Amino acid sequence: MPPPTRAPAAGRPPSDPPPDPPLAVGGPKKDFREPPRWRSIRHRWDLRAAPYVFVAPFFLCFAAFGLFPLVYTAWLSLHRVELGGAAEWRGLDNYTGLWDSGFFWNALANTFTIGVLSTVPQLLLALGLAQLINREVRGRGFLRVAVLAPYATSIAAATLVFAQLFNSDYGLINTALGLVGFDPVDWESSKWPAQIAISVIVTWRWTGYNALIYLAAMQAVPRDLYEAAELDGASRWRQFVSVTVPSIRPTILFTIVVSTIGATQLFGEPMLFGGSLGVSGGSGNQFQTLSLLMYEKGWVTGALGQASAIAWVMLLLLLLAGALRAVAVRMRRRKG
Repeated sequence: MPPPTRAPAAGRPPSDPPPDPPLAVGGPKKDFREPPRWRSIRHRWDLRAAPYVFVAPFFLCFAAFGLFPLVYTAWLSLHRVELGGAAEWRGLDNYTGLWDSGFFWNALANTFTIGVLSTVPQLLLALGLAQLINREVRGRGFLRVAVLAPYATSIAAATLVFAQLFNSDYGLINTALGLVGFDPVDWESSKWPAQIAISVIVTWRWTGYNALIYLAAMQAVPRDLYEAAELDGASRWRQFVSVTVPSIRPTILFTIVVSTIGATQLFGEPMLFGGSLGVSGGSGNQFQTLSLLMYEKGWVTGALGQASAIAWVMLLLLLLAGALRAVAVRMRRRKG
């Protein structure tokens, strides 16, 4: 007996049989998918080559604007090169000439003294400002913006304003000194007053920047340490000396190295402070730094070989500063 057939639902036509599959035109259908072996090879190459492709723009820019000038400057330092002239091999004569040059040692000494006069007060003031802003005081947001404002100011504008303040004839600084009974100071022609004036400009501009770096480090110090110090009866000054400073010591070392690098490359402030004599660092080279001497040798006298030698000496000084920082960090880790 045949099985009973199910009657179609009311209002629905009986289902038609499925249509026949279409006939393939031009033969059987081809499989265009990539073979698994080639797919795995391409995937492996993507994983290995993609990181290098992503970082390649940086290395290309570094090679064009960093490595090539460095190598070319090293090549120039071994030659006698004048603007518009051919290069003549000199070997280490440019470096021995710097050793025997009084202008070089004067610029090196000025760079060191201006660096010390600007770096030490700058970092001490920055540490104090950071401690002040880190406390719960009114207007902390305004203070943070205010301490960063000098850093955002143009070097040219700030230096020109301070040059007027330190003017020997009608400057506000000499006027204030006269009110308290001091004689006017020749801030531009005397060696130490000129270096102090330039150091004041550098300190004013970079103190707020370092203060914000210290503030970020202070905010990362665990509060448990301060609470334990308060339970032991430590004052705020003792907490600052025994808790804050040891906790941010790596940051302090970092700012010392960065400030040393900036002091070694000091150029804009003494250049603009001296006016027409800024390139030579005053009438008696009393505040000529290594950067100013390099600029004078390269673009005033046209001795590009000597200027390149000065640039490499500055680089060696910066590498020495970095090495000293690495030694200090290693010694600190051994003690810890």
